[in-house]
Amino acid sequence: MNKVTPFLMFNDQLEAAIEFYTATFPDSEVRSVARTGQDGPISSAEFVVGGQLFLGYNGGSYFRFSEGVSLYVDCADQKEVDDYWDKLVKAGATPTAGGWIKDPFGLSWQIVPRRFTELIRDRNPGKVKAVMDAMMTMVKLDVAELERAYNEA
Repeated sequence: MNKVTPFLMFNDQLEAAIEFYTATFPDSEVRSVARTGQDGPISSAEFVVGGQLFLGYNGGSYFRFSEGVSLYVDCADQKEVDDYWDKLVKAGATPTAGGWIKDPFGLSWQIVPRRFTELIRDRNPGKVKAVMDAMMTMVKLDVAELERAYNEA
């Protein structure tokens, strides 16, 4: 186990979340689960999503996720952004803004094309501002539009 591992407290949706996450992201697996009783629901689990280890627990309605913590997905290109976005939406996720989407379990994800990160690392503050301004008008990030803003700045 890593020295620091994210621990997610679900509102009794841990099993469904694990099934969705491991089916959606490559390099994912369920490592172990503990059940309440022999045939009862999963109470806790250790699982990997996209190569990142997580611990999860069904904590009940007391626990809720907020945008204060999100999962950042580094996407190689627009196709990968579109693929993850579509899978999340199909599962019942709610798009918010600027590449953020809240999954049906309440966890926020940032679906970000690598090109966006490259563009905002430019040394020209005018170009960076143009890209950031364009991003703020988007729900799902659009590489072509981000590059257009960069090139026109």
